[in-house]
Amino acid sequence: MKASIIMGSDSDWPVLKPGYDLLKQFGIEAEVVVASAHRTPAKVKEIVTTAPERGVGAFISAAGAAAHLGGVIASYTTLPVIGVPINATSLNGMDALLSTVQMPSGIPVATMSINGAKNAAIFIAEIFALSDKDIKEKLIKYREKMVSDVEAKAKRVEQQLNKD
Repeated sequence: MKASIIMGSDSDWPVLKPGYDLLKQFGIEAEVVVASAHRTPAKVKEIVTTAPERGVGAFISAAGAAAHLGGVIASYTTLPVIGVPINATSLNGMDALLSTVQMPSGIPVATMSINGAKNAAIFIAEIFALSDKDIKEKLIKYREKMVSDVEAKAKRVEQQLNKD
């Protein structure tokens, strides 16, 4: 199974690349597409409706401003759609967040934080780990590394305080 990352503009890529890299770290293949809910709706529909044929099991949708992309994707599929609101306007991403999170009942879009591509990748890994024990093991190791990283940082702070 693979993920499909659909972004409304190529300018969203720097925000999404860390999530893409994390998917690769978990061993999850991902396709990356630029398609706009407003400017290229036929392309969005084609990508989404043919996704099962390509082995896609979930979507990451990223858009700024009006950010209707996640909802448009969700309207064409029953696969999980994870929205990443992008900070692209003077509203610092709040417009995209509200556009993504306020989906009508029946057409859900799981919504991450503004610019939260890494959490979107982790969420897809958690979904895929339900049926893939290799991904589950990688998730467990990822969490364990987070714990050891925090403990190492705490130890450095403690050592610094003891020097003072």
